[in-house]
Amino acid sequence: MQHFPGKKKIINIVDLGVIDYKEALQFQEKLLLLRKEERINDTMLILEHKPVITIGKRGNQNNILVSEEFLVEKGVKICSIGRGGDVTYHGPGQIVGYPIIRFQNHVSGVRELVRNLEEIFIQLLADLFDVKARRDSEYPGVWIENKKITAIGLSIQSGVTMHGFAFNVNTDLKSFQWILSCGITGKGVTSIKKLTRKKQDMDVIKKHVVQYFSQIFHVDPCWKDKEKLTEMLELAHE
Repeated sequence: MQHFPGKKKIINIVDLGVIDYKEALQFQEKLLLLRKEERINDTMLILEHKPVITIGKRGNQNNILVSEEFLVEKGVKICSIGRGGDVTYHGPGQIVGYPIIRFQNHVSGVRELVRNLEEIFIQLLADLFDVKARRDSEYPGVWIENKKITAIGLSIQSGVTMHGFAFNVNTDLKSFQWILSCGITGKGVTSIKKLTRKKQDMDVIKKHVVQYFSQIFHVDPCWKDKEKLTEMLELAHE
């Protein structure tokens, strides 16, 4: 892991609570444009999504294992998006982070960027829950034995990242039965709740995720809410 010396860079951390996927995507797209133009600091959105299945650039519609009618009945939307990876599920109880950052200010390359994102959860799980998590040489993300607990999928434009990670905390794991997660056969998913047999406080875990992100990427977090984000976007456009 590379550490950049000197003063920590500020990163805006915007807590959006529980939010529709497309609304969060619109925020990402606006922030991406502004960050590419150097009109805002690095920013990370942290949130939970209403139930949604997303399909990445290399995604296969056949990896959704149930009918569209079934998903409509369950209130689950389907969105095709520009991140890497295949099919994944987002929903309540899952902490999602979208870092909109000029990544080469923090790491030497894309491989280190992904490793740092994985390291957040490897360290967090070890320190807070005494759980040994690992990387997989073939598939990005964080794994506990043969089960994924954190998915990672990014896109990069002009050196600025978009999309990010999804960390299963209290996630309803039954929802993953509707998909072939990330197009991977022979592997499963897990969550902190399943590992500890205890429902977790999402706000507490969210703060820990930001803490470990900040340590590993050597940044100083500045927390904002949705209202402050809207103000920030308006000011940046003036």
